[in-house]
Amino acid sequence: MSLASDGDPPRAASWSAGVWCGWVLVGAAALTPLFAWLGPLGFAPLLGLVGLLCLGPLRIGPREAPLAVVLLAGVAWAAFSTFWSPHRPSELEDSVALKLLLQLPLYWAAWVAARRADPALRRLALRIFAWGLAAYGAVLLVEAFTGAAIYRGLRELINDPIRPDLGRKNVAQGSFVLALLWPVAAVGGYRAGAPAWLAAPMALGTLLLAHNFGSDAPVLAVGLAVLVGALVWIWPRRAPKGLALGAAGLVIAMPLLILAMLVLGLGRGLPESWEQRVGYWGYAIARIADHPFRGWGLDASRAFSPHIQLHPHNGPLQVWLELGMVGAAAAALAWAFVFRRLARDARSLTAAATAGSASVYLLFGVVSFGVWQEWWLALAALTAVIATLADAEETAAS
Repeated sequence: MSLASDGDPPRAASWSAGVWCGWVLVGAAALTPLFAWLGPLGFAPLLGLVGLLCLGPLRIGPREAPLAVVLLAGVAWAAFSTFWSPHRPSELEDSVALKLLLQLPLYWAAWVAARRADPALRRLALRIFAWGLAAYGAVLLVEAFTGAAIYRGLRELINDPIRPDLGRKNVAQGSFVLALLWPVAAVGGYRAGAPAWLAAPMALGTLLLAHNFGSDAPVLAVGLAVLVGALVWIWPRRAPKGLALGAAGLVIAMPLLILAMLVLGLGRGLPESWEQRVGYWGYAIARIADHPFRGWGLDASRAFSPHIQLHPHNGPLQVWLELGMVGAAAAALAWAFVFRRLARDARSLTAAATAGSASVYLLFGVVSFGVWQEWWLALAALTAVIATLADAEETAAS
């Protein structure tokens, strides 16, 4: 996951390239709340299209080079591990390795586009992100008290009715999106001239919708983002470094942490969904012990049904299971670079917000989503894009 760059935008970007990238990002900003509400799976083609339209020269500066090397090495190892993976995709479009090899340059191009964007269009995109996601937060407030009535009404309007429970489930997935994006979107919009109160409907919409629909993780995520953001605001140099060590250590130590939890019996008496996760984690620990260095191979989690359904619902554990110690080391380094890059000599709202969103992504990865889900990786890229736009605006104003 690439985050805000605190360096200068590339000077070689021409006026026409900056305007083109700016308009592409304005379009992405306008579509973001719609995808979040009606179909988060659409973020994968959206960010892929942004990267494709802004492909150009893939600039990698000296500060970005370590992260680029780690990501490239990680993707290469993941692709190589398909040779021993027990899971074989039935169709070429189902190949996770192929998708990763395409996503890395396309999402990197989207990140570069955020640094190249024309300043006026950069501000416009940030305001659209802020107002759009605030409006989405307001919609979630209504959905929270009506049982997703607006969403279900739209489905009926297009002759595609949905059961109330499935409607609530689909809308609840969008609360994960808003929980991730609201810190960088709110601060980016504020830096671009939007009112600061737009953060309120984003955070409240996430909290109430998730609480009323029984989603624990987004509720925790709002508090985590505020806490981490406050730490980075108070200690702009030390906190990001500590977060870098903590995130990397969490990835490396995850198998031991899960093993300790199982030995101490801490996974007993939990709600059904959590008990199921703990069962996945216990089975994954046993399989990691079989191949701790090289892992079982990319997407191998799918081969362990019924003991694991699709993935273990724990990103670091999935990386250990599929890519072994090599993959875990690459993931740990990537997270270390993400947080370490946010260290500043002076307090920065953008760095604080970016750290908040990054911590939410890490939280959701530990308890919810599979590492290789296309829409979830695309949201990492989108978070980086918004953070970079905000960082450029903050730099221009200082």
